[in-house]
Amino acid sequence: MKKLVIATRESKLALWQSEHIKELLEIAHPGLEVVLNPMTSKGDQILDTPLAKIGGKGLFTKELEDSMLKGESHIAVHSLKDVPMEFPEGLKLAVITKREDVRDSMLSQKYSCVDELPRNAVVGTTSLRRRMQILRYRPDLTIKNLRGNVNTRIRKLKDGEYDAIILASAGIKRLGLEEEVTYFSPISTEIMIPAMGQAALGIEIVDSPEIEEIVSVLRDEEAIMETTIERDFVKVLEGGCQVPIGINAKLEGESIFVRCMVGLPDGSEILEESVTCDKDEYEEVGKELAQMMIDAGAKELLERAEHIALNEVF
Repeated sequence: MKKLVIATRESKLALWQSEHIKELLEIAHPGLEVVLNPMTSKGDQILDTPLAKIGGKGLFTKELEDSMLKGESHIAVHSLKDVPMEFPEGLKLAVITKREDVRDSMLSQKYSCVDELPRNAVVGTTSLRRRMQILRYRPDLTIKNLRGNVNTRIRKLKDGEYDAIILASAGIKRLGLEEEVTYFSPISTEIMIPAMGQAALGIEIVDSPEIEEIVSVLRDEEAIMETTIERDFVKVLEGGCQVPIGINAKLEGESIFVRCMVGLPDGSEILEESVTCDKDEYEEVGKELAQMMIDAGAKELLERAEHIALNEVF
């Protein structure tokens, strides 16, 4: 193969991610031409409604997948946290890349960290997971929906619509936007457990041995272990972005430390669990942890959370 086409969304972060993978592939395969095929996803077009009410994060991948299935593109680069569990026939998740900082971050023009926010401060996020955890830690805060790409969200903060907003640290760092606001403050995972797959990129491909071999040079074994646990956990719980789920696995030496949380969007009811396992057990621990949570009542709690997400106005 002499030319590889990457299907990509047109947001600045998606383009950065695709350009990053393009550069790495061209370095790894001299003579290979890698080009981008930009497009707008449905998730990028609908900005006035929470994702939970319009079909979830698959809205960010469908157009890219259609392009691959039509033969217009060979691969797509996604933020792994946006990648659904199931893939259309003929496509597969072939590579998970090295992770950036997995933490969420608070951005503000006035306040240096979550603890400094005054009572009733307006915090922007549309993530039910972030809403749940920030309200558990600071139930006095006012949470207001926040959609749009990273730059749009930062502009809304600067325009005074919010006292603070919460975004993934990885996206801010990849775009070099740490200096765009007065305060960029990563939030400890003790306060806010990240989303499944956060800070890793997932490369979806047309199911072809040739294409898989080309992209395989970007596989990161540590990220694969961690995110396999996280994705297995969410898959067994049958949870998507419609429900508040935090799950983070961290490889430390020969062991993997895993923390998880599910609950209601207002933080009033939460189930938590943590386990440590040998890294050789990574293919099973996510499923086992999910079953522990199910036995503790997670399914019923998530059904209530989904009902709230679909029927209440945030």
